[in-house]
Amino acid sequence: MTIRVVRRTGPRPLSLAVLQSDGALGSPAARLAWLEAQLEDLVSRDERPDLVLTPELFAHGYNAGAAFKDLAEPADGPLSAAVTVLARKSGAAILYGFAERAQGRLYNSVQAVDAAGERLTLVRKRVLPPGPERDLFAPGGGGPLFTLNGLTIATLICYEAEFPEAVRLAARAGAQLVLVPTALSADWPVVARKLIPTRAFENGVYVAYANHAGAERGLRYLGESCIVGPDGEDVARAGEAPTALAATIAPHAVAAAQARLPYLRDLAGLGPEDGPGS
Repeated sequence: MTIRVVRRTGPRPLSLAVLQSDGALGSPAARLAWLEAQLEDLVSRDERPDLVLTPELFAHGYNAGAAFKDLAEPADGPLSAAVTVLARKSGAAILYGFAERAQGRLYNSVQAVDAAGERLTLVRKRVLPPGPERDLFAPGGGGPLFTLNGLTIATLICYEAEFPEAVRLAARAGAQLVLVPTALSADWPVVARKLIPTRAFENGVYVAYANHAGAERGLRYLGESCIVGPDGEDVARAGEAPTALAATIAPHAVAAAQARLPYLRDLAGLGPEDGPGS
């Protein structure tokens, strides 16, 4: 992973909003309208976010199947232009999931733009889970870490965060916050309730998990989007309905958690030969 520096100031608290959207929203236009309404509502409640996280494939819906071939667009296409307008209007960086068309392939991608309309990161899902995704998308090459408010941020997409190695690599690269847009079905509650808090705890980092709600073309989503602190405890957690979560990401909490349980530092004491019984 590489780090692209966006702002050179020291770390300071970051206001994060995690949006849990209705899976049945429909067209990209309807989804963008919903996103705009959520941004306006957050601002009206004096919860103006620095960063907004949406679910996996938010712009098109996750369960679109063969329609992705027509829906997919380049990373600098009309969808990017529309989200850039919303980012500038709201004063927030926005990370959104979409189906990307590039070099004749389709990717399950996420992209973030800042309040000035500059791209912060473009991430293509590397590890595709068993099921339809493997027939629809090509595996990507991940994407760079980025900084916002001096905070170093990594992005993993859904299934990728279920591997302890993926979050560990991000943390060792310096990530203090790991963003995870997802499309978790109701069949896998253990992921949102157990695995994601564990990933935060075992690395001493914040993990933000943004899921869909309701149903989409027969696929029932779990909901339960969450923001988990570096101590493994929930900072905020959604239920089943569409909603917006808001929380402050505090860099000092990451430093404190990693000092209290120095897993990242002490990992150096474990070599490949140090298996059970060694």
